[in-house]
Amino acid sequence: MQNEATLRLAIFVGLFVVLAVIERFAPRRTRPNHARRWLTNWLFVIVDTITLKALALFLPFAAVLAAADASTRGWGLLNMTELPRWLELIIVVLLLDLAIWLQHVLSHKIPALWRIHRVHHSDIEFDVTTAIRFHPVEIALSMAFKIGLVYLLGPAAWTVVVFEILLNGSSMFNHANIKLPQGFDRAVRAVLVTPDMHRIHHSVHRHEHDTNFGFALSWWDRLFGTYTQSPKDGHEKMKIGLHWQDLRPTRLLWSMAVPFFRK
Repeated sequence: MQNEATLRLAIFVGLFVVLAVIERFAPRRTRPNHARRWLTNWLFVIVDTITLKALALFLPFAAVLAAADASTRGWGLLNMTELPRWLELIIVVLLLDLAIWLQHVLSHKIPALWRIHRVHHSDIEFDVTTAIRFHPVEIALSMAFKIGLVYLLGPAAWTVVVFEILLNGSSMFNHANIKLPQGFDRAVRAVLVTPDMHRIHHSVHRHEHDTNFGFALSWWDRLFGTYTQSPKDGHEKMKIGLHWQDLRPTRLLWSMAVPFFRK
């Protein structure tokens, strides 16, 4: 897995460019041109990366490194079994995706976590850059959560790489402001979260943004009763973000301070 980071970066950049181009020529919603907002969302990526690099000086602060370490030590349930590679991959993807869904639900239900997670929801628009807008504290907590799961599960490092690529790719896809034919959306939504499905999660209405928590697989929301088919205001007219905000989320320092606000 020596080239894992390069592979993931190449896929991330390539998919981001493709989705950004599609947004430009086939947008789902008309949006104003907030160049400062794009800059702020990209600055979050830089801050988040620096945070994880700093933490990696003290711990194996990456899920792939944790998987390799667990394999060396023989830790985790899957390291105690002999399964076909294809079956192990399916188990890892299903269990980790379910765990990320649960983590997302908890980030809405636990007040301290919601204060951090609402940085993501404070984005005033919904496009592919929303997928990279996360507070560094949330990124660190999310990675720590995944590392704990990896040590418990004991997956092969390559399966974690596949899952991380799927998670990052599907997150960019379902945040993209792209228009999909209704029939195609229904077909994809049977398995994966689509932009129209996840956009509802970014509605200003609390009863809507407390639904559709999935990032990759769409099954968990249907299974656990947190699925919403469509927004009450329609996709074109629905308001994105939090009810109390204005243009301040386009500023990095303001956005970084959101967890400390009382509202």
